[in-house]
Amino acid sequence: MSTRHTYDVLRSAMLAGLVVWAGVSAAQEPAGSTETSSAASLNDSVRELRQQIRELQAAVTEIRSEAQQYRAETTELRRELQAVRTASVSGNPSAAATGTSAYAPDAAAPGVEGREDQKMQHAATLEEEYQMLSGKVDEQYQTKVESASKYRMRLSGIVLLNLFSNVGTVDNADIPSIAYDRPPGGSGGSFGGSLRQSQIGLEVFGPQLAGARTKADLQLDLGGGFPRALNGVNFGLLRLRTGTMRLDWAHTSIIAGQDGLFFSPSSPTSFASLAVPVFSYAGNLWSWVPQLRVEHRFSLGEDSSLLVQGGILDSQSGEPPVFDYYRTPQAGERSRQPAYATRVAWSRSLFGQPLRVGVSGYYGRQSYGFDRNVDGWAGMTDWDLPLGHQFSLSGKFYRGKGVGGLGGGIGRSVFFSGDPGSLYTQVRGLNSAGGWAQLKYRPANKFEFNGAFGQDAPYMADIRAFPNPQAYGDPTLTKNQGGLVNVIYRPRSDLLFSAEFRHLKTFTTDNGTYNADHVNLMMGVLF
Repeated sequence: MSTRHTYDVLRSAMLAGLVVWAGVSAAQEPAGSTETSSAASLNDSVRELRQQIRELQAAVTEIRSEAQQYRAETTELRRELQAVRTASVSGNPSAAATGTSAYAPDAAAPGVEGREDQKMQHAATLEEEYQMLSGKVDEQYQTKVESASKYRMRLSGIVLLNLFSNVGTVDNADIPSIAYDRPPGGSGGSFGGSLRQSQIGLEVFGPQLAGARTKADLQLDLGGGFPRALNGVNFGLLRLRTGTMRLDWAHTSIIAGQDGLFFSPSSPTSFASLAVPVFSYAGNLWSWVPQLRVEHRFSLGEDSSLLVQGGILDSQSGEPPVFDYYRTPQAGERSRQPAYATRVAWSRSLFGQPLRVGVSGYYGRQSYGFDRNVDGWAGMTDWDLPLGHQFSLSGKFYRGKGVGGLGGGIGRSVFFSGDPGSLYTQVRGLNSAGGWAQLKYRPANKFEFNGAFGQDAPYMADIRAFPNPQAYGDPTLTKNQGGLVNVIYRPRSDLLFSAEFRHLKTFTTDNGTYNADHVNLMMGVLF
C-alpha cells in the first residue's frame, strides 16, 4: 500500500469516526435546556478535530516533500554510480571520475594509476552517499522515534570511548583542567578508560506559530558524577547539558531554556573534552545557563551578514550547592536581578569558509550578604579567520571581574578576607584576563589537525589583597595554562577516531609551578 493511500484511508477513517461520534453524542443528550450547551460543545469539538486534521495533513505534506527530495538525490547518485561501474568495465576511469563520455579529451589527465585511484575513491564516496540517502528514504516509511504528539522527533548523539594516560597530578583524570603537586605516596600518573562523555539528544519539530517555526531540543550526557558504589567510576550519572525552545522567523529568533553562553559561542576542537569544553579555567569562558535571548540577522550583501543578540541569564557566581536536593540561591541570584549580555557578530564567506568576528559584553550583580555586593562584568571578542582553503585561525579573548561562574579567574569570582559567613569579613571581586587561540589544518574532508593554547591570569593585586584569603576554589592559584595538539579522522560521517596530547601548567602564590601531560585516544560512533 502506498504512503498516499495510507494517509487517505487514515483521514477518511477519522472523518467517519467524527460523524458517528457526533451522531451518538447528539442522540444521548437530553432534550430541553441542555440542547444549546450540547450543540456548542459539539461545535467546539468539531472545530478542534478539524484543526487537528489540517495539522496532520500539513505534516503528511512535509513528509512527502522530504521523501521526494531524497528520491531525487538517490536517483542522481544511482546515475553517477552506474556511470562509475560502466566506466570500470570499459576500462576508462577518467569518464567514471567526471561522469562524461569515454571519448572526451583530457589533456591534463593524470597517469593510469592516479586515474584509477581517483575512480576508486569517487566510487567509494558515491556508494557511501547512496547508502545514506537510501536509508533516509526508508525512514519516510517507518517510525524510528515515536512521540506522544503528532510532531516529528529526531534522536541523535554519540557513543564515545576515551582511553587516557596522565603524567603528573591533575584535578580530573579523564578531563583534566588544572595541574597539582604530586601528593605524598602518589604514583605520579594514571591510566584508564571512560564512556561517560557519550551524549544523547532529542530534537522535536513543532507547528508554526505566528509565522515562526517552533523547535525544541534536549541534550544529556553521563558526566554528572559517580555513584558511591563498587567500580562507581564506570557508572557515569545522567546529567542535563542543554534544553532549549526556539521560535524562528526569517530574520529573527527567540530562544528560551538552558543553553551555552551565546556571548562566548566557540571552543577549541577536541573530542577529549566533550563533558567539559576544552581549556575550561584556562581562558575559555563557558557555562550551561538558563536564559532568554533574542537574535536578529541583517543581510549586508550576497555573502555578508550581521548578527545582533541580547538576553538575560541566570546570574552565575561559581559557588557549589549547599544541599544535594534543596536549591538555595547563589550570590548572583541573591541580587534579585538577572545577568545581562549582548553580542554583535559580522560574518561573510572567504575561501569557501565562514569568516566571523564578534564582540560582546556581560554584566551580573552578586550579593554576599551584609550589604556586600560585587559587580561582575566581562568584555570579550571572538573570531574565526580562514587562512586559505585548508587553514583557519580561531580564538577568544576576555577581560572581566567576578566571572568565576563562567570559568574566568580559574573558577573564582571573589576573595574573602576570612570566614564568608562572618559580618566582619571583607569581599573583593577578582579581576582576570585570558583567552585561547587555535590553528586548524584540514588537508582533506576526512582529516583534521588542530593546535591550540589557552591561558587564564587573575590579577595578583586581588589574590594578595588579604593575608589569608578564602575563595570558592583553590585560593593559591595565580595562573593556568593549557596547550594541545590533536588529529581527527572521519572515515565515514558517523564514525570518528582521534588522538590528542595536552600539556597543563599551573602557577601558585608560593611560586610553585606544576606540570602535567595528558594523552587521549578516542573512538566515537555518531547516531
